Amino acid sequence: MFGSLHGYRRGWLRGDLIAGLTVWAVLVPEALAYATIAGVSPVVGLYAAPPALLLYAMFGSSRHLVVGPMSATAALSAATVGALVAGSGHHFVAMTAALALTTGAVALFAGLARLGFLASFISEPVIKGFIVGLALTIIVGQVPKLLGVDKESGDFFEQAWGVIKQFGDVDPLTACVGLGSLAVVLALKRLVPAVPASLVVVALGVVAVEALSLDDHGLEIVGHIDAGLPAFGAPDVSWHDIGALVAGSVGVMLVGFAEGLGAARTYAQREHYEIDANRELLGLGAANLTSGLSSGMVVNGSLSKTAVNGSAGAHTQLSGLIVAVLTVVTLLLLTGLFESLPEATLAAVVIAAVIELVDLPAIARMRRVFAGRTVGRFALAARPDFLAAVAAMLGVLVFDTLPGLFIGIGVSLLLLLYRAATPHIAQLGLVPGSDGQYGDLRRHPENRSPDGVVVLRIESGLFFANADAVRKRILSAAAMPGIHAIVLDGEAMPFIDLTAAQRLEEVGADLERRGARLLLARDVGRVRDVLRRTGAEGDVARVHPTIQDAVDAASAFVQKNG
Repeated sequence: MFGSLHGYRRGWLRGDLIAGLTVWAVLVPEALAYATIAGVSPVVGLYAAPPALLLYAMFGSSRHLVVGPMSATAALSAATVGALVAGSGHHFVAMTAALALTTGAVALFAGLARLGFLASFISEPVIKGFIVGLALTIIVGQVPKLLGVDKESGDFFEQAWGVIKQFGDVDPLTACVGLGSLAVVLALKRLVPAVPASLVVVALGVVAVEALSLDDHGLEIVGHIDAGLPAFGAPDVSWHDIGALVAGSVGVMLVGFAEGLGAARTYAQREHYEIDANRELLGLGAANLTSGLSSGMVVNGSLSKTAVNGSAGAHTQLSGLIVAVLTVVTLLLLTGLFESLPEATLAAVVIAAVIELVDLPAIARMRRVFAGRTVGRFALAARPDFLAAVAAMLGVLVFDTLPGLFIGIGVSLLLLLYRAATPHIAQLGLVPGSDGQYGDLRRHPENRSPDGVVVLRIESGLFFANADAVRKRILSAAAMPGIHAIVLDGEAMPFIDLTAAQRLEEVGADLERRGARLLLARDVGRVRDVLRRTGAEGDVARVHPTIQDAVDAASAFVQKNG
């Protein structure tokens, strides 16, 4: 436990203290804002932070990761609970805490079962598209508070249209405060990044309300916030409610784990230490369990606050423990200061926090990565990152958060299967002026194909899913006029299974009946072993150490057979 504190040095104390104060200044207003995204009282965000920070420091493996309420999981929480509970009353609050409990239980189970490797099944493009879609959904959901208009229900496009329809009903005072707050926080983040912009704009909003009595002129404010610590115990929900939350908690856990793990690995790589994915699951699980028992909400690792923590000089999780203590002090003594906070200012803090996540240029770069490199049916799968990201983004915008995540994962897996079943097979030719060097004919048309011989390179392992596609490609090449031999370059074929070996044997036998021959060049050891054990190596596929040796043997066979 508290692994980051082992071997603590006195010289680290100053950096951890400064980092703790800096992160606290950012966390308090953002925790209030993220609780509103989750559909609960702002103070719930503060309830969640101290136990989450303490338990993550106890079980997690990162020295820098800051755990607390976050926009993505807050939105998922609102969607998951909102699908089961109407309104935003006591039962909604209890179900929000219960979701934190079930998410924590799922994460703990995954950590104890050592399922950290599953994080690799959620690709970065899926997470990117999901986060972009989620950020856009959060922004459009906060715009009504920013402008003082009614919020429409429905998906992103329905909510956006609802805002557009109400432009004539915008409240001038609310819009002035909201847009002014947004301008100030964005300007401070850009011009003076070391200043906690969210805390500054919150303070300015509170001062403006107190000094000018703006709430008496119709400006909506946060209102009463219960001071003191929350009651510790299980939320008032039934076992049926808990069961209904389990499916949603899996999606919440996956998103929170992926975001937190990415942030933890980023700073671990920078500071040259290792992250244990299974310990991250345990830390996430323990943090959510205690948050749920403290009347809190779902929490996860924060990339933005971890960046603040690292840049402020944090060395260990002592900075997180300092943030926890300061948040407790805030709950005991300072909640009254936030009661006069304008709702429009809180909306501006939320929008400013997530607007930088709308990284559309990154999605556009995914499309350009493989542009112009592929043709034919393989072109569809040549941009799997772009397609998966767009699928996740549109899934969130149209179908809501959890469906969007699973749509993105599903499209990513389908494209992976498609690519596995349709490997790229290049036709090779002799490089002019070289001594037996062969290269891709499509990329280098000046290369020369041997007379009567087709050289193919399978750029994939050969197994049951793609064996038929490879068989068809070989037979198609052999059917070309004047072709009497096929050479397979095995250097880019790292493995072969029994099904594929049998297919090669069948193809070789088929070519023999046609008076043609199949030869294999530059096979790797694992491939050679399987071919030898199945009998394909000796009976059908003649194996040669180089492509040129195989071509010479094939040419001799062509000449011999006319």
